[in-house]
Amino acid sequence: MLTQTTTRVLEPSDLALALEVLDRDPVANAFVTSRVQVAGLDPWRLGGEMWGFYTDGELRSLCYAGANLVPVCATPEAVRAFADRARRTGRRCSSIVGPAEPTGQLWGLLEPHWGPAREVRGHQPLMVTEASSPDIAPDPLVRRIRKDEMDLIMPACVAMFTEEVGVSPLAGDGGLLYQARVAELVTTGRSFARIENGTVVFKAEIGAATARACQIQGVWVAPEFRGRGHSETGMAAVVDYALRDVAPVVSLYVNDFNTAARAAYRRVGFREVGAFMSVLF
Repeated sequence: MLTQTTTRVLEPSDLALALEVLDRDPVANAFVTSRVQVAGLDPWRLGGEMWGFYTDGELRSLCYAGANLVPVCATPEAVRAFADRARRTGRRCSSIVGPAEPTGQLWGLLEPHWGPAREVRGHQPLMVTEASSPDIAPDPLVRRIRKDEMDLIMPACVAMFTEEVGVSPLAGDGGLLYQARVAELVTTGRSFARIENGTVVFKAEIGAATARACQIQGVWVAPEFRGRGHSETGMAAVVDYALRDVAPVVSLYVNDFNTAARAAYRRVGFREVGAFMSVLF
């Protein structure tokens, strides 16, 4: 008996089935799940399409195709189908990111058509914690950023993004989309910082949040304050906020070459449970 497979763009009526797939791995899928829970599957609100891969009529895998291309619970067969669709539509994303194995397979199929990438980060440890660290006291000066402090936090966000990604988020549209994203995180109470005399010493955001897991991003310490333990005490504070107010599992992923950050996260209580991969254009 032949197995029948098909791939199509999901519609708003497919929301419940899509959430069932996303719920299979709430930590790895936190980013996409958080977007879908807020925006549904309407492409305009979601900021992209959600592709579904079906086997014998059952939805098995997803791929978010927006500013990022993100495979979700993607089998090798689904990856091939998503790659075929991505080749036909052409590259519209600024990155491919997701669990390392399917993301690597997807890039392997797309590289001859979309390559070369500006940078490939093939192994980014995925780390989680479910408890506050007993060894690192949270920084009592780390707090939520207020709406009237956007002008204060924005330069720090731009510096972090440029340092991490290698390009400024202000390029292209002048930073309108990036500023809107920072404003969203501030407005929803998911932007945190330690500020001294008008200077952002440490900052981080809870970039994705669901009832089951959340993901910390944008961790940054001002260069002149590095080496003083702010990343550890600051992260301990953000983890406390996240566990108390957001979700029972806190996650992040980090570049494997950033040994100092990985060691700091371990001291705060994070452990490695998998790996992500990012392809940057």
